[in-house]
Amino acid sequence: MRSRTVLLGPYPPPYGGVSVYISTLFDFVKNDGVELWTYGDQKITGPNVFFVGNRAFLPALVIRRGRRARIADSTHFLVEYPSLLAPVWVALKTVLGFEWIKVIHDGSLPARFPQFSKLRRALFRLSTRRVSRFIVVSDELKRWLREDVLVSQEISVIGSLLPAKTSMEKSGPMSTGLTQYLDCPKRVCSIGAFIPDYGFDQVAGAVEDVRRTSGENIGLVLLDGDFAADEDYRRRVLHGREWITVLKNVPHHDVPQILGAGDVFVRAFQFESYGLSRIEAIWSGTPVIATKAGETRGMLTYDFGNHKELVNHLTAVLFGPTAHDTSAWAERYREEAEDNLNELRKLLMH
Repeated sequence: MRSRTVLLGPYPPPYGGVSVYISTLFDFVKNDGVELWTYGDQKITGPNVFFVGNRAFLPALVIRRGRRARIADSTHFLVEYPSLLAPVWVALKTVLGFEWIKVIHDGSLPARFPQFSKLRRALFRLSTRRVSRFIVVSDELKRWLREDVLVSQEISVIGSLLPAKTSMEKSGPMSTGLTQYLDCPKRVCSIGAFIPDYGFDQVAGAVEDVRRTSGENIGLVLLDGDFAADEDYRRRVLHGREWITVLKNVPHHDVPQILGAGDVFVRAFQFESYGLSRIEAIWSGTPVIATKAGETRGMLTYDFGNHKELVNHLTAVLFGPTAHDTSAWAERYREEAEDNLNELRKLLMH
């Protein structure tokens, strides 16, 4: 009999899709005795929570508690961005006999893999050969693992969408730092980071054009996850655009309030495996404009980098005669979230 079931991965407070997935799933399964092994800059404590300040200390935790455990791994440094921790992890798996369930969230992995260095490719191959089974969040990731990487282990496709822990209905947003944004008669929100792949420059440029042609004071709030940053890019995005509000590392429980205060949410990420923030916006009753990567049902979509498409969608949502009702899609996503949770529970607890 295995000694324990473990969720391994990053945990909030910073906003981020994987950390939201981990924290939400843990809230639903912690009463079943599932442990959370996590790491980060801010210590968290609680029943069945085991925290290390740096991921380099994870092997010590594995040695102490990992024998014959079932570990559902949502980290990024063993497969998606394989580091020198990978051979240590593989060696510990051999000695301790734990089951390694690798959850792959990163939809950019197939596009990035050809640019891996020889060392990183070798670490990737070492890791993927020793995974016990995979959970991936999209059919494309499954296809890539099976046909291109040639893995032979079982692969389950289970979406990363899980039920909301609290009500996602529209409510008043938190006030700190949002006064200027809330004073605008029209409001646009986007989530990401200040690197080109997240498309903040495209959102800012499109909003600027709509402001110019409409004469309307449209506010833009950018929720910056701050897990990656290009300072030159940040300066270019913000230069001369005093109507942009930037909030860093917004706690996840505050995000639905901010989404609900907007007239439209734009997700401009180039590589999206699913896109939790898109669904959270719909749950908040806010129309979504998104790139064609990841989940797109119930949303207005455009090709990454297509400025005209994005401007047209923004104009239609902000000034169109027809209101965009998201309620039907919100209910459908709630049902799918429950199905995903039930599948994960069965897999983890069997």
